[in-house]
Amino acid sequence: MTVLWAIGRLLRPWLDRLYLLCGYIAAGALVIILILVTLQMMARWTGEIFPGSTDYAGYFMAASTFFAFAYCLNSGGHIRVNILLNALGKRRRWLDVWCLVIASGLAAFWAYHAVKAVYWSHKLNDVSQGLDATPMWIPQMAMAIGSIIFALSLIDHLIRTVFLSAHTIRQQAIGEITE
Repeated sequence: MTVLWAIGRLLRPWLDRLYLLCGYIAAGALVIILILVTLQMMARWTGEIFPGSTDYAGYFMAASTFFAFAYCLNSGGHIRVNILLNALGKRRRWLDVWCLVIASGLAAFWAYHAVKAVYWSHKLNDVSQGLDATPMWIPQMAMAIGSIIFALSLIDHLIRTVFLSAHTIRQQAIGEITE
């Protein structure tokens, strides 16, 4: 038990930085979507063609979504039924554990298949159907990496909930601005 605590103590700053980095990547992807949409609007106004801009905006939307999952979970941004959880009192921990076990399993399952999709897209030289003809494994890579980190964050919270005997997802008040 002390070995697990020591390992967790060493990994905690790195995992928190990883989750924060994912939040920054998600925010950066949203900024890129803004730039792409603005450039697409300017191209239409000037009569130019910006091929693939819609596809690229979609790829960055997927990247922003999947990279935001782990950061959002770690910062308490995911929807949880806190009224029910608080009403349970001492049994809250077991419901948290049960929910985290199911969520970790589903996220690991999703991450496995996301990685598998990247592998097969690369192996089959699958390209997008748009004008850009982007190899599909490139945008799928963001989904796979984000899924893996989200599964890791759920497993991290599960381990902390089981061994620290407390829920570890930060609570936020309505309207509070995250770090």
